[in-house]
Amino acid sequence: MKRQVIIIFGPPGAGKGTQAQLLAEKLGLYHLEASKVLEEKFKELENLPEDSKERFIRVNGENFDVFKEKELWTKGFLCSPPFVVQLMKEKIKKLSERGEDLILSGSPRTVYEARQEIPLLKELYGAESIKVFFVKISAEETIFRNSHRKICELMRHPILYNKETETLTTCPLDGSKLIRREGLDDPEIIKTRLKEYEEKTFPMTDVYKTEGVKITEINGEQSVSDVFGDILKAL
Repeated sequence: MKRQVIIIFGPPGAGKGTQAQLLAEKLGLYHLEASKVLEEKFKELENLPEDSKERFIRVNGENFDVFKEKELWTKGFLCSPPFVVQLMKEKIKKLSERGEDLILSGSPRTVYEARQEIPLLKELYGAESIKVFFVKISAEETIFRNSHRKICELMRHPILYNKETETLTTCPLDGSKLIRREGLDDPEIIKTRLKEYEEKTFPMTDVYKTEGVKITEINGEQSVSDVFGDILKAL
């Protein structure tokens, strides 16, 4: 049976998580979100005492402080790439062993991460199985969408803001209350996240080209269903 890996990247608010969730359900893929992997690690260790050695994760001979990584994350900055890669590689290997096909949103997020994760995905799934989609939206659209965006309290489903969703108070997928992401979606934090994207995420396109992985550009300023339809056509 042919394996499959889909990677969706784009600016904050491009609808990566929404499209990934739709594709996961449509194609039977495991939706691997870097943000959820990080949230799980932060939650797992949040009650540790300040002097605990468990708050450090060692990667390539260097210690990374989980508490400091969480502080970066909540302020809109990207976490240290080696720290993120360590968590993501562990998760990818486990999912591959389980026979899961993947859809990734929010990772890789830096050139370093792409250089580390793409070879692993090629090794486990085969280069021909990897499809990358760049969902493109403007900076103005990024700021607008993120400042209006909500997620659900239970499963953290992202709800993209539009005319159809602006009055929603409960998640249409699991019925839980819709909430704003404290801090992360404040306008000033969004500007920081956008600058981080432009400087650290967008340059990944060169890595994909070097690795021989094709990128398909999708207009992200359409309706959710039209973006979804364009991705399905390309697949």
